Amino acid sequence: MNNILVPIGTSPNASNTLQYAIDFAGNFGAQVFVMDVFSVSSASGSLANIEEKVAKSSKEHIKEIIASVNTNNVEIKIATYNGDIIDGLNDINKELGIDLIIIAPKSNDIKEELYLGHTSGRIVKQTNIPTLIVPKGTEFKPIQNIMTAFGSGILKRNRVLNPLISIKDKFISDVNLLLVKRPGYSEDDLKVNTALLDLSKQLIISENANTYLGVLEYYQNQQPDLICVFRRKRGFFKKLWEKNTIPKSEFFVPIPVLILSVKKD
Repeated sequence: MNNILVPIGTSPNASNTLQYAIDFAGNFGAQVFVMDVFSVSSASGSLANIEEKVAKSSKEHIKEIIASVNTNNVEIKIATYNGDIIDGLNDINKELGIDLIIIAPKSNDIKEELYLGHTSGRIVKQTNIPTLIVPKGTEFKPIQNIMTAFGSGILKRNRVLNPLISIKDKFISDVNLLLVKRPGYSEDDLKVNTALLDLSKQLIISENANTYLGVLEYYQNQQPDLICVFRRKRGFFKKLWEKNTIPKSEFFVPIPVLILSVKKD
């Protein structure tokens, strides 16, 4: 794991997310890219220098956030992008090869409606880059117990497991698999990818209406440090294919969630 990207917005908690990313990256010798996205249309000559001014302001904003954290000798680079955030993420991924995006959910407060807001939801939905969602205020600690939950054991490409393998190897983590048999499951769904099985300490099979309910059933018992799920059109975050936000009534856990990218399946 070499390149970790942290999209920075206007959230007052941006420094908390960046600090977690820095502490996480330090374990892998990875560098952190802090990215801010803005949108300026300079169609006329009189607006020709506006983009430059906004980009400068954006960089200053990022520098202020970086100055508020302990960099712990981790290399931090600044990236700004004029345009849509998804285009920006895809462009920087093509240029540099991003191994992981680290973002915060909408809120930790269970009283608030949304787990993922519009921007964080779009990042999860519309990119194929592995993403780690870190609750605001979470301090980094070694990841010892990982619950990997899924409704289908089919993986077309073993390399989608690379972030999970990196984390497991670095922290010598226990990986417990939770296969949730949902209504309409096929026998093929129950055939768990051998590479995934090789990572695991145990396999639990549950029957529930959806994968999230399966997670809730075993979450308290296993007390994981990290939940790992797969990004599929019909998978864990299927509601994202209908809308960009995720309400807490559909998903909420107070620990980091790693989303691995299974391309259009």
